[in-house]
Amino acid sequence: MARPPWSFQNEPERVLLVGVRLKDQRREAVEDLLDELAQLAATAGAEIVGRLVCSQRSFHPATLIGKGKAGQIAAQAAAESITTVLFDDDLSPAQGRNLAEITGCKIVDRAQLILDIFAQHAQSRAGRLQIELAQLQYLLPRLRGMWTHLERQQGGIGLRGPGEKQLELDRRRIVDRIGRIRASLKEVRQRRAEMRRGRRRHGWALLTLVGYTNAGKSTLINHLADARVEADDRLFATLDPTTRQIRLPNHQPALITDTVGFIRKLPHHLVESFKATLEEVIEADLLIHVIDAAHPGVEDQIRAVEQVLRELGAATKPRISVLNKMDLTEAGPQAVRLAPGLERPVTLSALTGEGLDLFRAELADFLKSRTLRVRLRVPPTEGKLLAAIRSSGRVFEEKYEADGAVRLDASLPGRLLGLCAAYRMDEGEASPLEDENGVRDL
Repeated sequence: MARPPWSFQNEPERVLLVGVRLKDQRREAVEDLLDELAQLAATAGAEIVGRLVCSQRSFHPATLIGKGKAGQIAAQAAAESITTVLFDDDLSPAQGRNLAEITGCKIVDRAQLILDIFAQHAQSRAGRLQIELAQLQYLLPRLRGMWTHLERQQGGIGLRGPGEKQLELDRRRIVDRIGRIRASLKEVRQRRAEMRRGRRRHGWALLTLVGYTNAGKSTLINHLADARVEADDRLFATLDPTTRQIRLPNHQPALITDTVGFIRKLPHHLVESFKATLEEVIEADLLIHVIDAAHPGVEDQIRAVEQVLRELGAATKPRISVLNKMDLTEAGPQAVRLAPGLERPVTLSALTGEGLDLFRAELADFLKSRTLRVRLRVPPTEGKLLAAIRSSGRVFEEKYEADGAVRLDASLPGRLLGLCAAYRMDEGEASPLEDENGVRDL
């Protein structure tokens, strides 16, 4: 996968950060977003020279910030040897071209920067394909600006110049490549779907970690599963999903997946491109929302995660809310304030391990009603029900009788229990389902 033309990887670029404050926005909120943008730029390898907040009533259609502010940036860039101007808001192709002409600098917006970071961190084939798809979708409407050096050679009708010809060739190549990538990603999604079906057939509960980038998801999975997922104090340290097995206090077998972190102003086409990865969120039995309780903008981060979950169609998924980083002094008061508005809140420190036992108990309590072990006698006429039991349940023993009926000892999800009620042989028998402590055998 080729590096994008705005990449910061080769050598540090001197960068000016620019944010826009509209009339209904607090300056503190814009400054917080610029702090995050500075973290993103540092992750990409840039050198931050300064920042500028432009207060205005609305976005300027031609330059986002108006020609006056653009001229001010040009003067500052010349005086301080700034090479790149990084905008916190998305720029249209025309806005990017106009700003580049006025300032004489490379113009990069937040979406481009996120794509650059993702391109650096993608390791798996699926991850690289998803990033390339997002890059090409971003690049396609911006092709004309990349061929301005050939536009003067265009003729009139019937005399189309090499600029337009090259533009059309590039567009066709990109569209063809997008089609091939989507076909490859469809195969990736099919393979992952088959893997999930296999896990469900064996009775595994599927848990997925979601949360804002750098909230501590990878540190948490390392503790829970004794894994070695990269856990670094950088934005988007994790890009490719990682799945590990964990054991809960009630011995319920479960798989937990660490996913890419979400972020405010996450480009919509990036969410679309990462559907192959984010299907782990859609298909999960339980979402574990990891929250950085010590962050000053924690409410905005929670809203950003909720927005992405809505885009994915996973907003109504059951979840446990993990208020993380309780080892930091700022986390305690914020956790007390946030907990009443969260679903099944739990406080812990993934770094020190404090609170992890209570979190495991909460997971076990949530999942204990997910399946029930039953004994069934299913008549031979119920072929579809038998197929559903084998595909969605966990069969421990299966015997055939002379008349074709099937005796099963199986663990079933709640949605199948009603369908199997008429064929249960264990009604009223507590002993096969409970141990001496009254805990169901799941």
